[in-house]
Formats: sequence, structure tokens, C-alpha cells
Amino acid sequence: MTEITFLGHAGFLLKDEGKEALLFDPFISDNPLAPVKLEEVKADYVLVTHGHFDHLGDAYEIAKNNDATIISTAEIAVQAGEKGLTAHAQHLGGRHKFPFGSVKLTLAFHGAGIPGGHACGFVVDYYGKNIYFAGDTALFGDMKLIGELDPLDLALLPIGDNFTMGIDDAVVAASFLKAKVVIPYHYNTWPLIEADPEEFKQKVEEKTEGRCEIVKPGNSFSF
Repeated sequence: MTEITFLGHAGFLLKDEGKEALLFDPFISDNPLAPVKLEEVKADYVLVTHGHFDHLGDAYEIAKNNDATIISTAEIAVQAGEKGLTAHAQHLGGRHKFPFGSVKLTLAFHGAGIPGGHACGFVVDYYGKNIYFAGDTALFGDMKLIGELDPLDLALLPIGDNFTMGIDDAVVAASFLKAKVVIPYHYNTWPLIEADPEEFKQKVEEKTEGRCEIVKPGNSFSF
């Protein structure tokens, strides 16, 4: 059974027993919602959407502690390599095969947080299950194509507004993506991104064919 654990803010850990563990945007050390300590985080791959402090976060230290591979844009991968870490560089629209399946980098309309770079999202084929992690992004129409090209079992979407989509735009995103299940993130870490996940859940289930699971930091969803 595949399991995804919410680590607060935008951090997620995707794993299945006896298989590689994938960590997304691990902001742990300075995250007031983090349910784990940095040394407790175990991963084989660390996927980073962009270079802002609350997404790149502790990626390099976790990768070093676990001898894990960083997967990100070319700019972040180069920076990771300069720090002596193993990194795999990709860029927008590119897909690469890994032992667990594949990773495709998607558009994300947001700042890169690193000179010359781009923000991205990920579509991950993890042993036959497709997961979309939007990263930090605005709503954009080509989200329709993401769900068409890779039918989604799970979509992870930001809802906190101000820096990303708010609830209403994220509901539209869910309708575009047509994922079976949607999980919200990037909310309530700080007052500036306060949002009600119950409102998001209600609107998703009223206006789309998918269902919404609210996962509290430290809790998991199995699918």
C-alpha cells in the first residue's frame, strides 16, 4: 500500500514498504508545523520544486544524511552537485525514468528562488500510481493537460493564497486535473497564508468528481 505523509507546509514523504522513499520540498528545521526532527527523516530521493527557503529547506542536509539523490531543475541540481551531493537535473516538460517509475517536471507559475532558474511541479509515476505535486504555483489553464497526459491518482495542491493559489483557484485546478483524490497544503504555517481546508474540501467535492482528504502534519494517507 502506497502511503504519503504530510510533513507540514509543503513537505510530503511518499513511500511503500520495501521500496524507495521520495521526499518533496522538505522544510523541517524552521517549520513551526513540522511533526518530525530533521534526523528522523529518511529518504532515497529528494524532489525540490524551487529554491525558496520554505521548499528547498533542508533538502541538502537530508540528502547528505541519507546518501539520497536530489531531483530538481538544472540550477538547483548544479548547486547540489557543488556541495558534493548526488543530483539529477531535469527541466520543464522533461521526463526521466527511475527505479520506482518516472518523474516529469511540469510548469509552475512562481519565482525560482535561484538565479536563472524556474519553479516547477512534478508528476511522479510511483510503481504505477500517478501523483502530481504542484509546488508553489498560480492557477493556469494547462493544468488540464497535466491530468489528460497522465491520469492522476492523487494531486497535491497549495491553497494558502498570497504566495500561491487560494482556495477558489485551487478548486478550479482540481477540476482541471481530475485527480481521484486531492490533498491541500501550503496553508496555516503563518498568519499570512491562513486558509480553511474544510472549505476547500467542501468545494472540491461539490464542484469536481474527485474527493478531498485533509491530512494533518504527521498523518498519512494510503492509496
